[in-house]
Amino acid sequence: MLSFLIQFDASRYANRLHCRYAVLGSLQARMRRFRKAKILSGYLPVFGIFFIVVANAVARPSPQGMDSSSIGNVHVRVVYPNDRAAGLHLRVRLMSGSSSTPVSENFTNDQGVAEFTRIPVGEYHVVVTGEGVEDADSGQFEIDRRKTSQDLFITVRSSESNSKQAADGSRSVAAVDLNVPASAQKEFDEASKAMAEQAWAKAVERLKRAISIYPQYAPAYNNLGVAYGRLNEPAEEREALEKAISLNDHFVPAFVNLAKMSLRARDSAKAESLLENALRADPSNPETLTLLAEAQLLNKDYDAAIASAHNVHAMPHQNFAVVHYIAARAFEHENRPQDALAEFQTFLAEEPKGARAEHVREEVAKLKNSQP
Repeated sequence: MLSFLIQFDASRYANRLHCRYAVLGSLQARMRRFRKAKILSGYLPVFGIFFIVVANAVARPSPQGMDSSSIGNVHVRVVYPNDRAAGLHLRVRLMSGSSSTPVSENFTNDQGVAEFTRIPVGEYHVVVTGEGVEDADSGQFEIDRRKTSQDLFITVRSSESNSKQAADGSRSVAAVDLNVPASAQKEFDEASKAMAEQAWAKAVERLKRAISIYPQYAPAYNNLGVAYGRLNEPAEEREALEKAISLNDHFVPAFVNLAKMSLRARDSAKAESLLENALRADPSNPETLTLLAEAQLLNKDYDAAIASAHNVHAMPHQNFAVVHYIAARAFEHENRPQDALAEFQTFLAEEPKGARAEHVREEVAKLKNSQP
């Protein structure tokens, strides 16, 4: 955020994207100059009450000079009737009063959470829409000056089409994950708390307990891989993630996490294959598509990288302006400088401020000066 959840190694620029991986050759140096990000996890832990990845709200900026007592934060938590988190990429719109005028928009992370920050006090309601769920409205509520932050729970119901997909086994939540014993779920939730506190060894212990209770617990194996990654134990990390996929071959987070491991190991071909598997299960995931575009660029499949970047641009993709940088690089490799300039300009339109934007302006200037 996607979340997308990626970490770039570089020496100059601030935390913005959600990925961590290395790149190759001269492209490596240029991409590292462009991006640096360190987030809490770099992975996709799933289905816990507490969560690691914090969604970045696309909130309306508060007026200049507004004091903190005049603004508040809202944490929207979208759940199913059985209290399970609704999951990724549901559209959450914050509406003014009882109107249909959106103040801000965001998308849920893997825990079904969307956050809106620095919202002026007043009356609002939230509307949740998305593939596989029926539309839901929170009803009117108040952002109160007496509370700096508040949680808003919204229950959504699966649509008929989503129920059919689940029955066909095409969703990330397999039937085995719907039969988790309460005791295993409790250990999983305790592990999620530990991960939120960066207590990785404790999280490993709790997740192993959950797995001992329910050996088919794919999300627990995924999160175990996350914890092992933070403990710098790559062999154990890979083993846990591969086990998650063996239990549920439509489990997108594990595919993405393995792809990130491959990218860090400079195996972009393997990463591309894993990401294609992830997209077959969840074709509208902007983080996965962004990673795929990066892998395709590294694999010198420039047309495919451009196509993937344009696919991301065609969907809601807040915080993924980087796809236009990827597309620009691909166009440069194809000796199409005008198209590259257009992509750089789109990047700047989507992310006009910050160190990355300044770097892109430098690239634009260089590209313009290099033309006859």
